[in-house]
Amino acid sequence: MSARGGGLLVAGTSSDAGKSVITAGILRWLTRQGVRPAPFKGQNMSLNSFVTRDGAEIGRAQAMQAQAARAEPSALMNPVLLKPGSDRSSQVVLLGKAVGEMSARGYHGGRQPELLDTVVDCLEQLRASYDVVICEGAGSPAEINLRRTDIVNMGLARRAGLPAIVVGDIDRGGVFASFFGTTALLSADDQALIAGYVVNKFRGDVTLLQPGLDMLERLTGRPTFGVLPFAHGLGIDEEDGLRVSMRGHVRESSTAAPYGDDLLRIAVPALPLMSNFTDLDALAAEPGVVVRFVDRPQEMADADLVVLPGTRGTVRALEWLRARGLADAVLRRAAEGRPVLGICGGFQLLAQRIEDDVESKAGTVPGLGLLPVLIRFAKHKTLARPSGTAYGEPVTGYEIHHGVAELLGGGEEFLDGCRVGPVWGTHWHGSLESDGFRRAFLREVARVAGRRFVPAPDTSFGALREEQLDRLGDLVEEHMDTAALLRLIEDGAPAGLPFVAPGAP
Repeated sequence: MSARGGGLLVAGTSSDAGKSVITAGILRWLTRQGVRPAPFKGQNMSLNSFVTRDGAEIGRAQAMQAQAARAEPSALMNPVLLKPGSDRSSQVVLLGKAVGEMSARGYHGGRQPELLDTVVDCLEQLRASYDVVICEGAGSPAEINLRRTDIVNMGLARRAGLPAIVVGDIDRGGVFASFFGTTALLSADDQALIAGYVVNKFRGDVTLLQPGLDMLERLTGRPTFGVLPFAHGLGIDEEDGLRVSMRGHVRESSTAAPYGDDLLRIAVPALPLMSNFTDLDALAAEPGVVVRFVDRPQEMADADLVVLPGTRGTVRALEWLRARGLADAVLRRAAEGRPVLGICGGFQLLAQRIEDDVESKAGTVPGLGLLPVLIRFAKHKTLARPSGTAYGEPVTGYEIHHGVAELLGGGEEFLDGCRVGPVWGTHWHGSLESDGFRRAFLREVARVAGRRFVPAPDTSFGALREEQLDRLGDLVEEHMDTAALLRLIEDGAPAGLPFVAPGAP
């Protein structure tokens, strides 16, 4: 590729259309062509986040996309991150640091011109450092109620001169209407940057789709850049834990037979405002491990391990556990000597008491009392990339939390948290991605649970993630018009693309 500083916006007909994974696939494909690309998302709304090496918090999806591009994650790649605390308000993270809580009305009615300047400046810094920047939109550019304050879809594309492709999920139905309607609702100036479409998650014979693609091009004047087939088993990091089913298996649970004689069953209460549930992916990738989300005590009865995941609302999650009888079920498990693991907010739930004048402003509330820990919420968030050892194995992780743990004594040290009998707690996200530690921990869980489960000795979570990213790159290479995609990235959208209103077929 000859052009330096080229770019592309991957927009979508809706949330979950496939923008994140197709962006990652384009990045991995470009990397394999010898191009140095970088990901970018001007504004992200997600409870799944990651900490960069220099202590900045960004969306987990952008960290995954950086891995696809073989680039170091940076706050420049996701300058604005919104972390929902309720249906109406979010914590605003700007350039990797939390700057306060804001209502949706206050956010969209206030700082958008200033934020757009910041977003465009970050994009330009990336364009100066990389050959290509592939930008991911948010939701849909056809959210016309928010167009005036848009800093991530066509507002960004217009300011930065980015051509855009629109991704639609055909598995949901109505993809042609979604493509047409999305384009039709845009202003003429926004339409001029829409170069074409990508169909995602198609099942069946693509020739049966062709008449519809031809008509779509006649009506809109825009081609379809590719039809990507439905791909099973892609365990790529999701943006948002709010859309996880309350009950159901983790998507990427391994179908391989257990290495030992028994399965290991893991139950995860689907806490309100659940965050960084990607911690479970490494467990689910182990042959013979079954991970599922639950919301009733009975569903935990046969579990060998219960994992309390992270949450953006610790006190709210505690109330939810108690209201549903899950708190009592966890207490019974511990009394019976059955394993429980708490991660970040889940660790805080296990404390003796919680003093929170920051997140919930509930003051002092009793925790589940299973670990000798006092949690005090601090105004400033802890963002760190710790490393250490456990079970004689090296472990790395990352921390994102307001709650500060004070160990009161009487517990065994465990990853800057503690363990008492069958109950473990730590603030470290991502620790289970350390292969040796994960295997040692699962062996201990199996021993305590009385299961003849043996972790596979050669499972590498890092290698599995690389395989998944390569699969995304393969999908782009095999099912998209990559020559046209390269021209679009280098040259921008063709000038004067027509939009024809529906008339004669």
